[in-house]
Amino acid sequence: MYRKSVKVSLVLVYLVIIAGAVVRMTGSGMGCPDWPKCFGYYIPPTEISELEFQPNRDYKKGQVIIVDESLKVAIEDFKTTAEYQPSNWEDYEKHDYAIFNPTHTWVEYINRLFGALAGLAVLIMALLSLKKIRFRKRITILSWLCVFLMGFQAWLGATVVYSVLAPAKITVHMVMALVIVAVLLYLLKISSEKEPNQYKTKTFQTLLGIAVVLTLIQVVMGTQVRQFVDEQIRSLGYDAKDSWLSDPNIMFYVHRSFSIIVLLVNLILWWQNRKLNLNLNRINIVIALILLEVATGVAMYNFDFPFLSQPLHLVIASLLFGFQFYLLMESIYATEKIKKL
Repeated sequence: MYRKSVKVSLVLVYLVIIAGAVVRMTGSGMGCPDWPKCFGYYIPPTEISELEFQPNRDYKKGQVIIVDESLKVAIEDFKTTAEYQPSNWEDYEKHDYAIFNPTHTWVEYINRLFGALAGLAVLIMALLSLKKIRFRKRITILSWLCVFLMGFQAWLGATVVYSVLAPAKITVHMVMALVIVAVLLYLLKISSEKEPNQYKTKTFQTLLGIAVVLTLIQVVMGTQVRQFVDEQIRSLGYDAKDSWLSDPNIMFYVHRSFSIIVLLVNLILWWQNRKLNLNLNRINIVIALILLEVATGVAMYNFDFPFLSQPLHLVIASLLFGFQFYLLMESIYATEKIKKL
């Protein structure tokens, strides 16, 4: 049951990453300008009329309306009169973004729902881990650490919204998602009862560690490139896809060239896997993911960001990190077992 809960948590965390990628692709990051609610509602509005002042309507404390292109928050529960009374409302102080787009709102809302489901799954996983506290204390401690990390990730999501999508905060938010993936993969590995059936050389293990670090660096640079694209979208418009990367910044070229290093390191791993007969089929998946990652990157640059190419690029990078990290855990775990034997 515990291992199943770890797998469910891992799948849901990846669904959150996918949903987050769709949020970025559609520019829906500010679809819900407050947190954890959305315009002060647990279920967000679908029409702008729901966010306009309405006479003789009951409002709950914290609900939001848009007045003169600014957000106003209900101070307490009350019923409106025929005219707008400023004394019943206060300015929303986190930021001054006050645009309602129903599509953006619901894309961001669904992203938050996936996040809530993932958080619930991780909490259930941690509760199940309590049965192991007597003989596998590390599993219990790390499971509850994961609960803390999910809460911290939710707080980071709030700071991203409050900062109106500040680039540095988006990058930290993405890296924290990968940290959570890494902890879950580690838990999945150490909770396995299977004994390792092969020994990975020290060189292979070191190269795996380098490959994981390189992928993480590449993801961080990718978020910076994505931020440049977001700025181009705001400047040129969403329909000007052919111009978004017509004059890219230096980070784009570094990111593109760095992919060659990532590919070469992983090709060396693939070659060593064949040479040493390690029979690690996952290394083939890693190479396939890198090639797909390169293909989506080429498509975005040369074919003006085809549909779904952006979220696929991010999701493939996250999957690549996951496979590489699990391979590294297998390598370390096998080495530790060999030493004990």
